[in-house]
Amino acid sequence: MATPKEIEIKLELSPATLPRLKKIPLLRTRATRRSAEVSVYFDTDKHKLRKKGLMLRVRRIGNRYIQTIKAAGKSGLFERDEWESGIAGAQPDLDLARGTALEALVGRKLRRRLKPMFETRVARTVYPLSSSTGEIEFTVDRGTIAAGDRSAPLCEIELELKRGSQTDLFNVARELMQAVPARLEFRSKSQRGYELLDDKGDAPMTAERVDLVAGISTGDGFKAIGRACLRQIVGNAPALLKGDPEGVHQMRVGLRRLRAALSLFADVLPDPQTAAIKTGLQWLQGELGPAREFEVLMKRVVAPVKKRRARWDGVPSLSHELAEKREAALSRAQDAVKSARFHALTLDIAAWLETGDWTEPRDDRTRDLGQVPIEVSAARQLAGAGRRSAEDAKRSRGSMRSAAISCESRSRRSATQQNSSAACSPTSGPRSGANDSSRRSKRCRMRSAISTTSRCTRSSSAQRACGAGA
Repeated sequence: MATPKEIEIKLELSPATLPRLKKIPLLRTRATRRSAEVSVYFDTDKHKLRKKGLMLRVRRIGNRYIQTIKAAGKSGLFERDEWESGIAGAQPDLDLARGTALEALVGRKLRRRLKPMFETRVARTVYPLSSSTGEIEFTVDRGTIAAGDRSAPLCEIELELKRGSQTDLFNVARELMQAVPARLEFRSKSQRGYELLDDKGDAPMTAERVDLVAGISTGDGFKAIGRACLRQIVGNAPALLKGDPEGVHQMRVGLRRLRAALSLFADVLPDPQTAAIKTGLQWLQGELGPAREFEVLMKRVVAPVKKRRARWDGVPSLSHELAEKREAALSRAQDAVKSARFHALTLDIAAWLETGDWTEPRDDRTRDLGQVPIEVSAARQLAGAGRRSAEDAKRSRGSMRSAAISCESRSRRSATQQNSSAACSPTSGPRSGANDSSRRSKRCRMRSAISTTSRCTRSSSAQRACGAGA
């Protein structure tokens, strides 16, 4: 018997935009179902279910109780295994876990240690959308998530595919995004509840491990990598919008990983949709770049100079000027992530990964390349990299020599300028002339140090292929 699946796109939006939903033609004449729902999520103190990728929930709707077991899906961004059943009361009925992903964990120990972890309280409005080709449940949830003495507001839309194709699901999501400023959200309510328990809400998200099963096709391998990269990009939006520099860095890491994957798997992605995705990724990389570069400059160059040369004239003013530029660059990155273009881009990437033209290529060569086992493709890539490595190493050595010569020559020019300033500056007396010359010399040295260190850092960083630095 096939495992029951939940296929659902989740979008987050501001409560202030909810009235605008009534103006969407898709929803204007639809009948609605409204309900108040309280959902309690269960686990052990050591979060045994969470660590196994499982979720156990009991939801109360009026006088009814519904138990739901979910398992993290491995076949899609929006797909999870799901088992639902009615139960008698507010406590889980583990006898109903037979035939589910939870069955292997059920025992006396789990029965003793299972307890409520957190709960959600939402006002739910459901718009059933149906046509001759499919059926989608359009659900609006507004309420709170509470874990102990912590709570967080909740306002989201769930688009669940009941019948039909995922393409229909993405089309509805696009129509919605054009009407209201909603953004793609991969975190489930249970994930957000655990974040509250850990007091790590909106924390930066690092790259997740991508496990590729032996024998998986090249196309499916790329899809798994692409999904992980998109989760990292979208997952760092909250941290970036809060002004966390690490959120900017981790989103850029996700972008670089996805762009590198596009390059590595180019043979199976020869279509116009891929070109459009590349253009969008390049735009986003450009919007985030200055924020990260100024952050690195302030931490790795300006801060050490301030610490060692705090008495140099011009240090406070230059530091203040660069700090203002860093704030402006961060605002630019935040504006980009809040924009409709970013929201549309992330949804387009998700739709392209799951249902894009590349997933059903028309020419035989591309289809054959996509079906090759990932081990074979990886071996070919490594063999090609080996042939290129000698040439790359030669170019790298040349680049580093050039960088070293450039740094040395800049230092010499700086020293020459300092001597010239000391010799030629007008003075009002021997002591004041010496002091003026000394101050000018210090300013020159400070600016030269910042400029030289920055250039050298960028030059050496450029040699690291796919590094996680800046």
